[in-house]
Amino acid sequence: MGEPAFLILTALAGEPKHGYAVIEDVREISGGQVRLHTGTLYSVLDRLRESGLIEVEREEIVQSRLRRYYRLTGAGRERLAVETARLRRNADAAAARLAVRLMPGTGAA
Repeated sequence: MGEPAFLILTALAGEPKHGYAVIEDVREISGGQVRLHTGTLYSVLDRLRESGLIEVEREEIVQSRLRRYYRLTGAGRERLAVETARLRRNADAAAARLAVRLMPGTGAA
């Protein structure tokens, strides 16, 4: 799973959100490092919907425009949990290897 999809699922884990709120939440979650463009957002949302990981909760008209709210499905929560565990294992492995390289007396800097 790519970073945009992971971050979008993470943004939707708390509560249903519409597209602009997802963009803002992803920016916040990533500490400003990931800024989704609307084209990227909606193509990832479409893929996540087709995969059954998210669904449309409701739609409303705001200032003559359709606002669609998305939420995680049960499968989406499970997939996010699996991806979170996978990323944590990878980060732990990297941290352990870095710690060995940085230990005094190993000859490494």
